[in-house]
Amino acid sequence: MKFCSECAHPVELMVPPGDNRPRYVCPQCATIHYQNPKMVLGTVPVWERDGEPQVLLCRRAIEPRYGYWTLPAGFMENSETTAAAAQRETEEEAGANIELGPLFALINVAHVHQVHMFYLATLRDLDFAPGEESLEVRMFTESEIPWDDLAFPTIHETLALFFADRARMRARGSDHGYGFHTQDITRPMRAAGEP
Repeated sequence: MKFCSECAHPVELMVPPGDNRPRYVCPQCATIHYQNPKMVLGTVPVWERDGEPQVLLCRRAIEPRYGYWTLPAGFMENSETTAAAAQRETEEEAGANIELGPLFALINVAHVHQVHMFYLATLRDLDFAPGEESLEVRMFTESEIPWDDLAFPTIHETLALFFADRARMRARGSDHGYGFHTQDITRPMRAAGEP
């Protein structure tokens, strides 16, 4: 950051009084410019067919990771709830009509200053289509998931957790029992700008 968004004066990097880390501070108007992590919200949209879940994935039409597969997700907007952001991103990227379920995964991606949150979702129908940020959208069973072509580690981890929960539920003979999962991804980025 070079200039204050309040008065356009050049800012300085300093530790403000009462704080414990460097912030961009405007010496002209005393505005402290806090930079906080971005929230990425999405869903795990599921359709049950013959007792086997299929998950809807989108192939990215934008960078980073153009052409790779992802769950429908994106940055939360101001004035949105996390649930509203997940619903909106699923509609925008996959054109999918979903019933939003509970929060399933919260993954901290500290090296890029992001927090990714995924809700479980049930597809109400199979009437979906790629949005502007997707080349294509399609359903995948667990054995069909393109694991080597997933866009981000958070997508890989979320899908692995989902199918692990399904296997555990199947072993117990129960249709209920998805957990709530939290993880930290600390490995370095695989590509420039990757979340």
